[in-house]
Amino acid sequence: MRKLGETKLKLKSTVIAVFIASEENSAITGVGVDALVKDGLLNKLKGGPLYWIDTADKQPCIGTGGMIPWKLHVTGKLFHSGLPHKAINPLELAMEALKVIQTRFYKDFPPHPKEQVYGFETPSTMKPTQWSYPGGGINQIPGECTVSGDVRLTPFYNVTDVMKRLQEYVDDINENIEKLDTRGPVSKYVLPDENIRGSLTLTFDEATNGVACNLDSRGFHVLCKATEEVVGHVNPYSITGTLPLIRELQDEGFDVQTAGYGLMATYHADNEYCLLSDMCQGYQVFVSIISQLED
Repeated sequence: MRKLGETKLKLKSTVIAVFIASEENSAITGVGVDALVKDGLLNKLKGGPLYWIDTADKQPCIGTGGMIPWKLHVTGKLFHSGLPHKAINPLELAMEALKVIQTRFYKDFPPHPKEQVYGFETPSTMKPTQWSYPGGGINQIPGECTVSGDVRLTPFYNVTDVMKRLQEYVDDINENIEKLDTRGPVSKYVLPDENIRGSLTLTFDEATNGVACNLDSRGFHVLCKATEEVVGHVNPYSITGTLPLIRELQDEGFDVQTAGYGLMATYHADNEYCLLSDMCQGYQVFVSIISQLED
């Protein structure tokens, strides 16, 4: 941008750079790209490609995943582990319930045919990543526990549809909890004499849809040609990692294309770093893009 300003080239295109204030901070609202879009300050960019520079390895990233953070709170009945027939073990209930939920998820949201076109290495996944319980002695069956995790969703499915379906799975398990598989001769999830039933409560944090870039757009073809010229090869890829904001931009009518010149191997690592040589190549890629858009 500085070089363009110094040389005052007369271009057919207008080059606009937006420096993002809140790319990974959802706690502070009203700033960043989402605010610019809301106020219509980026509308003029709809006439050409929008390059989102936030991926890695110097190649076009043509697909990203959506994300649904979830928590499954499981309520049982606390009791001494020497008298397990008087308890409802929430840990066992959580494991069996989650098995059913995952099985139904993978049946309802199987690998999508477009995932091969975009080169996704993994399909949509639903899995636990954290487990917590209130604590207690080793000889105590706890009364509750919470399993947390996420859904990573390829962009050919919608997060709202998946959240609705997951809730249906949990509602069905709660209504038929006595039919759930148990673990051993005294394992159970209902204590009829005490009128106690184990139960599941599913909650979600903020969900984000994934993005499939337009592979027919001029913006994509220009990026590919520039990458091949500068880097020496072009190999577009897709990941089920999630980028914030760009789906909203795409839904607003922008031709969003993504690339980046950091190193994926050092993403969020201790002492994260990039190579100056890669950044220089990124500079040359955009020189080529601007030049091509003049044709």
